[in-house]
Amino acid sequence: MAHPKRKTSKTRRDKRRTHYKAATPQLATCPTTGEAHLYHRAHWHEGKLYYKGKVVIDNVEAVA
Repeated sequence: MAHPKRKTSKTRRDKRRTHYKAATPQLATCPTTGEAHLYHRAHWHEGKLYYKGKVVIDNVEAVA
């Protein structure tokens, strides 16, 4: 069985164990629509896909 050559410090051990304890996801507010969405994610609002406050996909035009 493998044994560690050096003792893992408390700081190093604790850093490794913190990753799964992430808090609830943070929400951003779109400057154009005022819609709440996750950071760095596109979101739909009234048939349009917005990213960074700009329209990326417009389903209203595609359907008409």
